[in-house]
Formats: sequence, structure tokens, C-alpha cells
Amino acid sequence: MRPRHDRGGVCLVTFHSILIENTQDSSKKETPEAPDFFIDLNLDQVINAITAGRQAYNLNPFFYTSLNDIGTINYRHAIFQDIENKTLFGAIKSFVQKMNAMRLDLSLIDKLHYKYHKEGWFLEAVENYCEAVNCLAHDLSVINLKSRGLLAFLEYLTNYANSVSFTTLLAEMKKLKTDLSTVKYCVLIKDNCVNVRKYESEIDYSPEVEKTFEKFKQGAVNDYRAKLPIGSGMNHVEAQILDLVTKLYPDIFLNLDNYCAKHGNYLDETINVFDREIQFYIAYLEYVEVLKRSGLKFCYPQISNQSKEIYDYEGFDLALANKLITENSSVVCNDFYMKDKERIFVVSGPNQGGKTTFARTFGQLHYLASLGCPVPGREARLFLFDRLFTHFEKEENIKNLRGKLQDDLVRIHYILNQATSNSIIIMNEIFTSTTLKDAVFLGKMIMEKIIQLDLLGVCVTFIDEWASLSEKTVSMVSTVVPENPVLRTYKIVRSPADGLSYAMSIAEKHRLTYHCLRERIKT
Repeated sequence: MRPRHDRGGVCLVTFHSILIENTQDSSKKETPEAPDFFIDLNLDQVINAITAGRQAYNLNPFFYTSLNDIGTINYRHAIFQDIENKTLFGAIKSFVQKMNAMRLDLSLIDKLHYKYHKEGWFLEAVENYCEAVNCLAHDLSVINLKSRGLLAFLEYLTNYANSVSFTTLLAEMKKLKTDLSTVKYCVLIKDNCVNVRKYESEIDYSPEVEKTFEKFKQGAVNDYRAKLPIGSGMNHVEAQILDLVTKLYPDIFLNLDNYCAKHGNYLDETINVFDREIQFYIAYLEYVEVLKRSGLKFCYPQISNQSKEIYDYEGFDLALANKLITENSSVVCNDFYMKDKERIFVVSGPNQGGKTTFARTFGQLHYLASLGCPVPGREARLFLFDRLFTHFEKEENIKNLRGKLQDDLVRIHYILNQATSNSIIIMNEIFTSTTLKDAVFLGKMIMEKIIQLDLLGVCVTFIDEWASLSEKTVSMVSTVVPENPVLRTYKIVRSPADGLSYAMSIAEKHRLTYHCLRERIKT
């Protein structure tokens, strides 16, 4: 931050961003499109759910832009932890609501046709803005903030709220509203003629009329009055009456004209940016809160760009958890860790046992950690990657005229050429379209290249041989209920690959064994 001065000579503090601490870090622009791996990891579902209802803020680019600086990640962690304070969360939500009200006022102006009607709503917009600024400045000042980001913003906001430009904006708005409240007039209508003159203290007979007829009231009765639609528009008759009123109070309306012209660009850009950026934190925490209420845990992971000894305890797939909670189903959590020279999880086991979900969880955890967000799990230590790659099975694309095996090879070749030792690769059921012998051969070559790169990864496969290729590979297996192998536990544990697919149990469940088929044919 560096100081600047407003027109009155008051020193103001320059604040850059609630998302990125240093201006040099902002060189990495927002990413407009989702990364290639989003669909494979179901992160598109997660981010769409987080940003739902907030389209006006265009938050998706914030979630498409991973960080490569641990300092910035810690900067966001501290802000998240501050905002978890319910009092502060409420204060920020109140600020956001007032800013939304201001924008609604401004958007309404564009739909209106008459000058003074527009200027009236402009005053309402300024009032909402000033109230939002002053209330937030007060609320932040009485809360014990700890994050550098919010402390720096409070300093900026306090200085701005005390600046000549803002205090003038506020004082002149209040005076104008007071002056406008003194505008009283009478409308005299006779035939097609309408006259407007100043109010001359005529008696308002409305209370007397109501009092006279009060005695005829006989308890609760149906209300047969027609309800006219409520609108903020002004018809041409009302507009002409207002034009006549302005001639009765020329000084007040001249001041209104001058105020609107002078303060047309009243909205402070830093506060405007803060209003958008703070939604990143609010949206994520509101999404997480629903999952927390179901007993799921979130934590602030330790982040390293050096050590590849990682772990996460009680982690889960965010997209799947959100779906299961909606269906009132339970969520199965899993643990993992890597130590010493371990780098690649090779996950095998029966189909539909949670292997792909585990791989997605691994990718989601690392990506959300790279955004500076709390991640699923009781405790976690994760690696700050440079790039994340996924290779999931895809349908054949008739446009490129490649078969599935060739497509697998082309895609993995591209990934291996782009990956570095700081990358993460997640492969899911590669080479399923070829023979086992060819899959083992090709897979070993690819795994050896990945091992050579010394990067972190997960490989979901039906080929057990990959699990014991090197001291860098860790065999993990999806488990079943021992008494009933048809039932999956969805727990993924460190265990030697056992080659069991439990195909017979599945066939028996669906009556597809040789014996069952013969019996069904007979009948």
C-alpha cells in the first residue's frame, strides 16, 4: 500500500485487493475459461454450485485462476478465518446487501424516462452507498481482525470514509433530501385543466372523514378494493406535474441538478472491486457451511512447494458430497498420505468401489488448496503444483478419426511432454480398449516416465503390476464388506493389489452366472 491524497489534502491509503496482497502478484490475470481438467474432476459442478445466484459478480474467473505463491495462499487463509467469525460475516453480508440495493437503484435509472425521476433514484443510490460504507467501516473497527488483508482494507475504508470527497458526498445528499422533504404542493384539477401551486397550509380532511365513518364499521369485512400494480415508473401526467413543481422550488431542484452532475462518478473503484472480490470468500464459506452441518470437516492445509510428503485425513469428493447430502445419504471419507520417496498412488480393486472418486478427491483437494480455500478433511498437508493434468476415459471422437487406444496415447504423450517434477497427473482407467498384455506393456513405459519425472499422481487401473513398479508407487485398494463382497465400503486403503474384481459376486447379484442363465433359458 502507498498513500495518496484526496482533493482536501487528507492522506488516503491505497488498497489493492482482498484476493492478492501485492500488486506484483496481480500480473496473473483472471482466467476466463475453466481449466481442461475441471470436468474430469467434477470441479465444474463444484464451482457452479458455489457461484449459483451470483452471476452478476462474475466469480468463476476467480475459481479458474490457481495461485503459484504460498504467501498469497496464506493471505487468503487468514481472511477466510477472519470471515468465519459470525459477527464479521453478518457485517459483510449487510454491506453486500446495501451495495446490491444501490445497484438496483442505478439499474432502475436506465429504465426511467423523466429527468427528475432519475435524479430522485440517484439520490437513493447514493444514500445506500454511503450507508454501506459507513456501516462497514464501523463494524470492521469494532471486530478483532487478524488478517493483513482485512486490516489493510479497514485502514483504507476508514480513511476514505473521513475524506473530503466522501463526507461532501454524504453531507450534500442529506441536505438535499431534507430540502426535498419540505417540498409541498397542491394539485387543482378542473375538467381538463391541471394547476399546481404551493401548499398553503390547507386543512387535510382525510382524518376527519375516516373518523366520521369509523362508527359504521362492523368488524372484519372483505376488502373489495382493486390492487393496482406497484411500479416505480412515472406517467406523462405525473412528469408534467413534477415539472411544474420544480418551477415552484427552483433553488432546490437546481441544487439537485448540480449534485447529480458533480457526483455522477461517486462510486469508489476500490470499494467496488472489494464488493466483488469479497464474494469469493462469502460464496465458498456458504457452500462449505451446508456440508459442515452434515458433520463433514474442512481444514486449512499446510502448503509446500518443496516437500512432497503430503496427507489428508477424512477427505471427500465435494461434488459427490453435495449430491449425497441433498439426497440425505451418508458421505464416506478417506485418508491418504505419502512419505519419503512415495509419489504415485496406484488404485485398484472392484468396479464401483470408489476408486475414481478417490482420484477426483485427490485432484480437488490440491486444486482448492491452490486457490487458498479451506479443503475437505480434518487435517491436511498438500503440494503446490505448477500444472495439473488429468487423463480420464473419453468417447471416441469421429472428427479426429482416432481409435480409443491411439487417442489415449496421443493425450498421454501431450501430458508427459508438458509435465514437470512439480506437476500433478491423475489417470483414470487408461488403456481399457486394448489387450491386457499391451496395456501392461504400454502402462509400464508411461509409469516409468512418470516415476522419472518425480511428480505426484494418482493412477486408477485394473493392472495390478503397476502398483509395485517402484518405491515411488503406493498400492491402494478399494474394499468390500467381507461377509458380502457385493457391498462396497467405498473405503480406499493402503494394501497390496490383490487382483480381486469380485466379478462373480456382481454376476450373482444380477443373475448372470452360467447356472442362472441356464435356468432362465429353460423357463
